[in-house]
Amino acid sequence: MGLFSGISAWNANRIEKHRAKMEEKGFCPDCYGRGYSSFVPTEYHFSDIHDCPGCNGSGTYSDWAAMNGQNEQQL
Repeated sequence: MGLFSGISAWNANRIEKHRAKMEEKGFCPDCYGRGYSSFVPTEYHFSDIHDCPGCNGSGTYSDWAAMNGQNEQQL
């Protein structure tokens, strides 16, 4: 069980580090500030590839935080 908890802690730390880095830059953590998703539609799934679902296409951290219920002053 120690192995699984170690992997889980490593993954949580990695995600938090990415979120903090994107917050510092002011970018959406989901699309890296691009405002669109890099998902390529296939013949089986079509979606709007122009808007990031995390920030609603703005690419900003503040919009991402508002949509995901994050408190901007966590640190």
